[in-house]
Amino acid sequence: MEIRIKPAANDDIIPLPVYSLPLRRAGRGHGFFRVSCAVRHLTIIIFCLLISVVTISCSQEKEHTAPAINPKDSVAVMTTYGVNTLISDSGVIKYRIITEQWEVNPNTNPSKWLFTKGLHLQQFDQKLHVQAHIEADTAYYYDTKRLWELRGRVRIHTKNQLQFKSEELFWDENQHQLYSNKFSQLNTPERQLQGTHFVSNEQMTKYHVTNTKAAFERGDIDSKPAVSEDGSAEEMISRPPKQPMPLTR
Repeated sequence: MEIRIKPAANDDIIPLPVYSLPLRRAGRGHGFFRVSCAVRHLTIIIFCLLISVVTISCSQEKEHTAPAINPKDSVAVMTTYGVNTLISDSGVIKYRIITEQWEVNPNTNPSKWLFTKGLHLQQFDQKLHVQAHIEADTAYYYDTKRLWELRGRVRIHTKNQLQFKSEELFWDENQHQLYSNKFSQLNTPERQLQGTHFVSNEQMTKYHVTNTKAAFERGDIDSKPAVSEDGSAEEMISRPPKQPMPLTR
């Protein structure tokens, strides 16, 4: 391609060389640009969507909280450690409580005191003389029922050298009675009793042991029913009918 410049009059026409450059077709160049823009826009849209999803998921994330360790009705309102205190009833001191941990929970049904670290009781008479020592691994006192429940290694030692062992013992303060439906051992200076049912008064001067085996002195076998410490005749062993009682010496 040449461009000719028309000179002034009487001048020769001087041809000027013009270099031609290769050009891309307009359609192909614009199409490539459009594809590049579309890819770029699509990438931006996907990135925005990802950010939106992450933002929404974070804003709606649920808190993973653990439930309460104990339900409401099992939470004690008072917990005392290293307890050594006297308990009275109607102005009269009944016993001393010695324990590592004492919990009071009025929310349970029935309400109760809990002694899960062991319990030692000292029982007093009206003159504050120690009548008995009572120990248990675990104890519960239902204050509305005035009922003690002793569990684990239950031990009783009275001032008259009577010793009681069992894995369970209930003390009903309303009935003034001790009883157990577990295997129990009762030892006195004169005899030894074992049985699966035990009932006694609070002073452990009158007691019954059923389903028993026992050891007596020879004089006790042929004697009349034993006389309890308060002077009244009391059958020391009761047994189911038609069931012989094994005796050993």
